[in-house]
Amino acid sequence: MNKQWLKEKIAAEFPGNDFEVLIPPAHKLGDYFINLAFALAKKDRRAPAEIGGEIAAKLSALNDFKKVFERIEFASPGFVNFYLSKNFLVKSLKDIYGAGSSFGSSNMGAGQKIIIDYSQPNIAKRMHVGHFRSTIIGDALANIFEFLGYGVIRWNYLGDWGTQFGKLIAAYKMWGDKKAVEEKPIETLMALYVRFHDEMKSNPELEDKGRREFKKLEEGDAENRGLWEWFKNESLEEFDKIYKLLGVRFDTFEGESFFEKQMKPLVEELTEKNIARESQGSQIILLEKYGLPPALIQKSDGASLYITRDIASLRYRIAKYNPAKIIYVVGNEQSLHFQQLFAIADILGIKDTELHHVKFGLVLGGEGKKLATREGRVILLEEVVKKVVDLAAEVVKEKNPELSEQERKKIAEAVGIGALKYNDLHENRHSDIIFDWDRMLNISGDSGPYLQYTYARLNNIKRKAGWFAGWMIRKSDGKELETEQDFLLIRKILNFPDIVSESAQMLLPNILALYLYELANLANTYYNSTPILKDKNKNRRKARLMLIGVAANVLRSGLNLLGIQSPNRI
Repeated sequence: MNKQWLKEKIAAEFPGNDFEVLIPPAHKLGDYFINLAFALAKKDRRAPAEIGGEIAAKLSALNDFKKVFERIEFASPGFVNFYLSKNFLVKSLKDIYGAGSSFGSSNMGAGQKIIIDYSQPNIAKRMHVGHFRSTIIGDALANIFEFLGYGVIRWNYLGDWGTQFGKLIAAYKMWGDKKAVEEKPIETLMALYVRFHDEMKSNPELEDKGRREFKKLEEGDAENRGLWEWFKNESLEEFDKIYKLLGVRFDTFEGESFFEKQMKPLVEELTEKNIARESQGSQIILLEKYGLPPALIQKSDGASLYITRDIASLRYRIAKYNPAKIIYVVGNEQSLHFQQLFAIADILGIKDTELHHVKFGLVLGGEGKKLATREGRVILLEEVVKKVVDLAAEVVKEKNPELSEQERKKIAEAVGIGALKYNDLHENRHSDIIFDWDRMLNISGDSGPYLQYTYARLNNIKRKAGWFAGWMIRKSDGKELETEQDFLLIRKILNFPDIVSESAQMLLPNILALYLYELANLANTYYNSTPILKDKNKNRRKARLMLIGVAANVLRSGLNLLGIQSPNRI
């Protein structure tokens, strides 16, 4: 039972109408409601209240609905509310228990591919907190779409080409130390790059030197190619350490350099087709009909730009994978770039692949300012990860002082990184996020550790029930569940598939994060107010163990989709 099933059944009775199936904010308003009466009222020129009653009466008479709903009622001014029956809820609980970790998954994406382009660090530069948002949002979306049956291609589009590499090569040739690069690759390369820019202030000729070195790189000079590949490999090794710690994976790291040889033919093709035109020695694409400024695709010196490489990348991806969607997880500041790219795609006749810019806000400190050190330096991702894991270790030590150092470290990594991820993912991605360490690690608030603690708490009940708990649950038919608390929790669990689907459709992981927080609150209330292991009614005890087990499984599944681990204890 989900919103899609309900919508299809209603649409069969009232074809040709646009309406929505929604979940109300409070159970007293039903388990689902529809706004169909408003659509029919507009078409038939009648009052929604009059039509709403007719809809409720017609649907109530359907056999399929009699098996599922206790009642279907009209609600002013034009809504129809649906209340699930207790028998159906109990049967659903048993089915969900049997489905295990597959509950909520679907095959809606079967046979369709989606490319998700996320993280995108620059070679020879350290990852900062801005990269974290792209990495975590992209990973969560990839997990969600895979759960729904799509073939997801996780693409890390590396920033590994451009004039900055000419400057870096020039800097290394003048001041580089091979041993220093091998020992601390990204730190050393960054220092060389910064020094080059500092020296340029008093020696402007260095800029031309950097351009010459990049031109040699483009032309295939063996020495420069060797240096560039070395810098890239060293950087990837450093990135891999962070990705492993974050539990993030990719299918390909093909970046800008992969498309370098396509730049000249691409510009020539666009010019021949009169899509691009010359302007002051440069090549541009006019986008006036889209309400956008011209897109510069080639500089007057013949150099390509980021958007040129993105056009080549887009065409390559479509030709090779024929994806249903391509999703770019990149910050708000790149909005114009993607508006131009998608407009150019339209000009090129790319119609069958949906293109989405999943944009996101900044990372701010506690005072609402851009997160930085006291010296104004951008905070590095590895620094943030280390700090949050250290803080989490203190929380874990306080909760479980008897744990070994190894156990504490493992749990601290799961809790700390989970706190970081949830702090990002529980906010609407369009918003800026605030790094408030205390709130992030608050075990009793809207936080990752709170959800993990709730899971561990529910899991502990099963552990206390002993090895026979599973056998007991399988013998239960769930019919002894009778209280409002029992059914509130089942209803919330039943919403999980719709929530996962909505998160995918809206490209908003925070929809899932909010649901998990609400589920955790209900589960904790249930745990505190309802006898489970101490229930003297043996059959009801088995049924409630099943309910707690299902709630724990859904929490774990949801956290897993967000890329957050679920330790058995904290």
